[in-house]
Amino acid sequence: MSDVKANAEALVPKFKFERQLNQDQAGRRTTLLGTIDSSPALLILERAPFPTSTDYLSAAPLTLRTIKNLGANDVYNWYMASSGAIPTNKEEDDFSDLKINLIYPCTPKHIAKYSRQAVRYVSETPSIYRDHVRPYMQAQRESGRLNWVFNIIESLSEVEDVIYRTPYGQDPNGEGFLLLQDLNWDRKTLDALHLLGLVERRDLWSLRDLKKKHVPFLRHMKKKFVEITTQVYPTIEEDQLKLYVHYQPTYYHFHIHIVHVQLEAGATQAVGKAVGLDSIIETLEAMEGDGEAGMERLTMCYTLGEESDLWKEVFGPLKKKEKEQQQQQEQKQVGEELKN
Repeated sequence: MSDVKANAEALVPKFKFERQLNQDQAGRRTTLLGTIDSSPALLILERAPFPTSTDYLSAAPLTLRTIKNLGANDVYNWYMASSGAIPTNKEEDDFSDLKINLIYPCTPKHIAKYSRQAVRYVSETPSIYRDHVRPYMQAQRESGRLNWVFNIIESLSEVEDVIYRTPYGQDPNGEGFLLLQDLNWDRKTLDALHLLGLVERRDLWSLRDLKKKHVPFLRHMKKKFVEITTQVYPTIEEDQLKLYVHYQPTYYHFHIHIVHVQLEAGATQAVGKAVGLDSIIETLEAMEGDGEAGMERLTMCYTLGEESDLWKEVFGPLKKKEKEQQQQQEQKQVGEELKN
């Protein structure tokens, strides 16, 4: 058995590279074609999970060979970094194998959001939205959590990341918008392209605020986002892009995600999180009623972490109340049956 393992391990150093066949998993896996002892061979390299040992995790930030800041806004910072791998040639002096996000100073809410937690699938009816979720959204907006978004819109930060914008504050209908690189994208891997479209207006908090009267605005933004993206990145064609909106979103200011179709659908694109922009437009157009008919009429189903404020403050208590009502009803029925 030991001989088999030793022979297998000896094969990898003998691999002679010919060409790259593919790169996927947002650049975390690459497939290479080459030879071993003159016979064709495929070598698939993939990032291994990070070690969980305390020694490794405590030392990791101290052993980075290079750190390059991509952007900083409020408490959020984004970097590309090298863990110490040696570039193969001088053209790769900026080689980075790590994407780093830093939140400093972070709050207990940040810690809860990024901690491993159980997930629930909830149904948000129009009445639950009106009576519970909408007030929750308003409280979040009034707490100052959107300062970093307003900084971008008002050109106070991340100006270099903006690809396109309408003249700020000059749209007579309040329909100004801008397109920028999402700071979770490494700026290089086109198959992992991730851009962000932000509206200037502040009355649209989420897709719940969209109405039939907004359809021309949504179509105009979609057309412009696709047009600008394919101009800036000419190797990407229109049918290689998808546009979607999150519900619930991370922050309550309406925005649209523009990503490459090759970008693997992780948690942020999963059912119960991402809603296609085309689907939203079609839904609005099919609604009965005048221009005020909108997405607040629908029941929205999505996933929530048990550590999220929305679960703790809204859906958790509602579920507890529903269970208590069911138990009371069951006890009432038992009592009536005993009387009979």
